Amino acid sequence: MNILEQLGLGFSVALDPINLFLCFMGVLFGTLVGVLPGLGPAATISLLLPMTFKMNPTGGIIMLSGILYGAQYGGSTTSILVNIPGESTSVVTCFDGYQMACQGRAGPALGIAAFGSFIAGTLGIVGLTLVAPPLVKLALEFGPPEYFSLMLLGVIMLVSLTSGSIVKGLMTAAFGFLLSSIGQEIFTGTLRFTFGIFELYDGVGIVPVVMGLFGVSEVLINLETKSKIHDVFKTKISGFLPNFKDWMDSKWAIARATIIGFILGSLPGGGMLISTFASYAIEKKLSKHPEKFGKGAIEGVAGPEAANNAACQASFIPLLTLGIPPNAILAILMGALMVHNIIPGPLLMEEHPDLFWGVICSMYLGNVMLLVLNLPLIPVWVKVLKIPYPILFPLILLICLIGSYSINGSLVDVVIMILFGIIGYLMKKFKYEIAPVVLAMVLGGMMEPALRRSLIMSNGSFAIFFSRPISLILMVVMAILLIFPSILKVMRKYWRE
Repeated sequence: MNILEQLGLGFSVALDPINLFLCFMGVLFGTLVGVLPGLGPAATISLLLPMTFKMNPTGGIIMLSGILYGAQYGGSTTSILVNIPGESTSVVTCFDGYQMACQGRAGPALGIAAFGSFIAGTLGIVGLTLVAPPLVKLALEFGPPEYFSLMLLGVIMLVSLTSGSIVKGLMTAAFGFLLSSIGQEIFTGTLRFTFGIFELYDGVGIVPVVMGLFGVSEVLINLETKSKIHDVFKTKISGFLPNFKDWMDSKWAIARATIIGFILGSLPGGGMLISTFASYAIEKKLSKHPEKFGKGAIEGVAGPEAANNAACQASFIPLLTLGIPPNAILAILMGALMVHNIIPGPLLMEEHPDLFWGVICSMYLGNVMLLVLNLPLIPVWVKVLKIPYPILFPLILLICLIGSYSINGSLVDVVIMILFGIIGYLMKKFKYEIAPVVLAMVLGGMMEPALRRSLIMSNGSFAIFFSRPISLILMVVMAILLIFPSILKVMRKYWRE
């Protein structure tokens, strides 16, 4: 099947009325999530995850994916109008977007953010379409040692790029691996860490864990802060279409940001947030007038917004082709697939081509929907920003409770969700990253079988991970990632002296 036939299959699935409606609802929810600070796509996907269990897997993943890339669009609205990033990837947009709004240019700022996001997002999907098939062929050459090394590298990359210390990152990843080991051991059937609780025999469910870590903890954290979100910028917003000069100033920023975002987004642990800072730094470095940045430079809006959308689309590459979620949100999507007994990875394209290509082609349609929805609905989003949090947060908690109970009709899942809500709250308070926990928990269930099979192949020798070329390269990269921060710290201390 050539690429045109594959795209034809994908669009036939994506244009199914039910899937089209789910795509629309996904991007609409995603935009709303991006507009509302303090919620985020991870928490929202966690909340809506139980709904997808009664759906067709393809439609469910299309909707959840729409929430993820839709949030990248919505986050720019609050960054520009309120100087508060609705989504973490829109932090950089605040620097120049709000200054443009203060100068009476909120319309062009919102316009270039939307058009830049559309262009970069669409090009990112084209890249995903072209890169995925050859990468799948390469991944089919992987054996258990290569898969174990690759999955471990994905976790280490995420840990090495966390904002806190690498030791804290490793501790949270180890906690995630511990959670993945709860239940029956797959080779011998031995029960581990179940404490006699029957509901834990099959392990801890990913849904109550992520709903607690992201949804409940987010509510608890936000209850401590007095939001000033009602102070919405009062100037009349008009003239959303950027003028010719705006386009000339932004065109190369969008082009460069698309490439930066796609490369960083496709790497396990790369991420959308890093690409926005990288894009902003590069644009400021290359600009003939760097002094304008931070004072309303339109390139400072166009670049980061393009970068996070290109990175968002590219982040699906390692998930769909290698079965490696590059961040916590994709790990939740992977968990949704596994609930339907669908394992992401090299065989996904062959065993479930309708899902593989249906999800990719739905992104083309979703990006068009977002461009059409984004600008006309800005007055609506401004009103949504004024919803009091004392009303919003109890609704979120209610959804969490109903969602966690509805999965298996078990109060144990509700208790797990509440417990992990408290754990997530404490982790955020003490600056521990949550993403490594989720990623390690999801990957741990696949890493253990890969490790066991590798050791069976080598008669118990760990040398197999260093005697096979691909696995050796991955292990070397992993060691560099772990050692490099310490070396950098020593060098900085030496230079200061």
